[in-house]
Amino acid sequence: MVVLTKRELEQIALPAVQLAAPPLALVPEVDLSAVEASDAARSAAARAVAKACEDHGFFKVTGHGVPAPLLARLDAAAAAFFALPQRDKDKAAAGAGGGSPPFGYASKRIGDNGDLGWVEYLLLGVTAAGAAAAPVALSEGAESSCFRDVLDEHIAAVRRMTCTVLELMAQGLGLDDEGVFSRLVLDRDSDSLLRVNHYPARPEAAGEPAEVRRRLTGFGEHTDPQIISVLRSNDAAGLEMSLRDGTWVSVPSDTRSFFVNVGDALQVLTNGRFRSVRHRVVVSSARPRVSVIFFGGPPPRQRLAPLPGLVDREGGRRRYRDFTWREYKTSAYRTKLADNRLCYFETTATS
Repeated sequence: MVVLTKRELEQIALPAVQLAAPPLALVPEVDLSAVEASDAARSAAARAVAKACEDHGFFKVTGHGVPAPLLARLDAAAAAFFALPQRDKDKAAAGAGGGSPPFGYASKRIGDNGDLGWVEYLLLGVTAAGAAAAPVALSEGAESSCFRDVLDEHIAAVRRMTCTVLELMAQGLGLDDEGVFSRLVLDRDSDSLLRVNHYPARPEAAGEPAEVRRRLTGFGEHTDPQIISVLRSNDAAGLEMSLRDGTWVSVPSDTRSFFVNVGDALQVLTNGRFRSVRHRVVVSSARPRVSVIFFGGPPPRQRLAPLPGLVDREGGRRRYRDFTWREYKTSAYRTKLADNRLCYFETTATS
């Protein structure tokens, strides 16, 4: 269980204007089960994906093919991990993902720039084979092996589904090369991650009147740096998205679906046609929330730049300069969560 001091709680409480939960979002939905039915069905799905990315920067997928029993086992394994004594969870802070920050287990502090959240999490690198990059250092015994196995199985299934979505994005953009995005995630040096977040029940929330219950910041407002993020959670609410006009909306929980976010790298590759979505997690209930997110990233040395075909459609205007993924990550790690990290790579020049 995460334990914060009173001062830390005050630092992560949302402003008073945010006491009321925002309205529910109307989340665009794409059924992947129809993709293989016919060319027409695939084209329709590709158009729906592209429109969702342009209008909102996020959508949810159903018919994804990730087995329900696997998801149930993952939920149980994650809950078991976060229920371990703190000393056992702390063992995972040294060893997962190679033993160097930011990989492994952590709580309360998100990054190195002062961001705090009512959250504890496990962050793992993903290998070229689509598995956790290093053994999860929990405790000895069958429970540890079970968690590692279910994480590997989940990563493999979700990465396959992610690549299908990326190919639909390319098709929806009218690109000749439908593998232009998915190849980056499948590359042997792909910088992909898996994050397992646990947001404990808000302290003293049980029995407290809803009208006076403070909403705590679980994970502060931000965009995801990678190409794409694919999230699934248990049935506890808390995820909120910012619409294009700046309005915040609550995303209804849906344990059967995956939620897809456009990341900063994809915004650059599409020359701003797809825009990364600002989102956050708030905690206001007596029920814990667990979410598992796959982040599909490019190789560190990969040069990121708007795709020429998309630049041509805007009369040659390039909204971003060329840079490597490593260069972008280095810059992003110096910022706070809510900062606009892409502004340092924008250009108003035309070519």
